[in-house]
Amino acid sequence: MQGPRERNHESKSTVQQLDELYQLIDGMQVAMLTTRRPDGQLVSRPMQTQQRRPDIDLWFVTSDDTHKLDELEHDPHVNVAYFNDKTREWVSVSGVAHLSRDRAKIHELYDRGWRAWLTDQGGERDGGPDDPRIILIMVDAQSVVYMKTDRSRPAVLYEVAKGVMSGRAPKVGDMHHLDKDELQHGHHRHH
Repeated sequence: MQGPRERNHESKSTVQQLDELYQLIDGMQVAMLTTRRPDGQLVSRPMQTQQRRPDIDLWFVTSDDTHKLDELEHDPHVNVAYFNDKTREWVSVSGVAHLSRDRAKIHELYDRGWRAWLTDQGGERDGGPDDPRIILIMVDAQSVVYMKTDRSRPAVLYEVAKGVMSGRAPKVGDMHHLDKDELQHGHHRHH
């Protein structure tokens, strides 16, 4: 028999779940991007999620001198994971990464803050929008699992403490899953 929380989960539309998902991501801007090395080992590193655009699920900016580019060319399948330590909310995105050096898209998405980590090496390599080192990583989401809580932080901490004392897993929120069809359908209606 289903409780009210399960029935509530089923009644949420795909568009509502996408709204909820993107609100979570907007509040957890640093992600762990996991790629697969050519030797088969998985490796994760923190990446700053850039401001979302309607035609892109998630995108990141990087420079052309990083190992992750070799890994993505070897295997473009990635996982992008977000976690909020205060609320215990999390998002896990499985998808396919696409690399782009499209100068028009880089100009459209460029943020002056990129100069801070690119550093000015003179000439074209000045950290500006025409810097040839800039590469965009665009992640096309194939499936998403996320956990959203509607409880206050003290209530979440209470549930965690109760779980420690009782030996039972704490119930801090509701888990949701969106597959590729739902993501595509939701995007068409959402944007």
